[in-house]
Amino acid sequence: MAPSEPAPARRSRIAVAGSSGLIGSALTRSLRADGHEVVRLVRSEPSAPDQVRWDPRQGYVDIPGVDGCDVVANFAAAGVGDHRWTDEYKQEIHDSRVLGTATLAEAVAALDRPPRLFLNGSAVGYYGDTGTRAVDESAPPGAGFLPELCVEWEAAAAPARNAGVRTAFARSGLVVSRSGGAWERLFPLFLAGLGGRMGSGRQFWSYIALHDHIAALRHIIDTPELSGPVNLTAPHPVTNAEVTAAMGRVLHRPTLLTAPAPALRLVLGEMAGDVLGSTRAVPTRLLESGFTFAFPGIDETIRAARRGNG
Repeated sequence: MAPSEPAPARRSRIAVAGSSGLIGSALTRSLRADGHEVVRLVRSEPSAPDQVRWDPRQGYVDIPGVDGCDVVANFAAAGVGDHRWTDEYKQEIHDSRVLGTATLAEAVAALDRPPRLFLNGSAVGYYGDTGTRAVDESAPPGAGFLPELCVEWEAAAAPARNAGVRTAFARSGLVVSRSGGAWERLFPLFLAGLGGRMGSGRQFWSYIALHDHIAALRHIIDTPELSGPVNLTAPHPVTNAEVTAAMGRVLHRPTLLTAPAPALRLVLGEMAGDVLGSTRAVPTRLLESGFTFAFPGIDETIRAARRGNG
């Protein structure tokens, strides 16, 4: 008798909010490449069969469009570093996260066929400035705009969690990519020979390759034991000075310039505190659940991003 063939992998239906952003678009491509169906939540009128309308400011989701999805994933958010932190833009940063999360969590709780997972974005900004102290998911929140925002952001998912839906928070570090995020701005500067240390350079940066970030999200989706906060960072955070040296090595450019802290505060305003602050977050829960990083070190992470597959 011929041996039986392995059962095909289960095809899932996954709703993604923020599918045009760096993380959402990469996750959508990854899921579709493996044969999963992705429903994209959009704010405008749907213009394609895979789109479903939602309006976080109005608290609206087209419920039939997401009913029966296996996963609802939310990465819709205004970029923290896209503009100077005026009071108006800080409100935009807040509302895009808190209102969007609350809207989707309430929709998930109201579904006749709820998903097995509500996967929501968050950030290692939750921990605030930790200095040289390494922190994992058990650490308390820090103080300031970003930690307070992250606490409120995650709390907004309560309706889904209270309805019995597994709820996980992807506390993302700095995603190393040439296609978006903070590193998209760093690459041109360093390639032009204008990159250098920021402030003292002693502040820790918790980074992660885009490839590993998406793989970690897929791992959370496929690991029923994972709920609550999960740090998405490489295993060994490095200082800004070490990042600067690695960029110079990989890109073969000088890194002699520095951006003094007073100058950064003058140019960036309140946001300079985030650039100069130190967050040494480690991915304890990912590692304990068996996740393996493809790019655990900073040099290989930058090389992967330069090649476009980081």
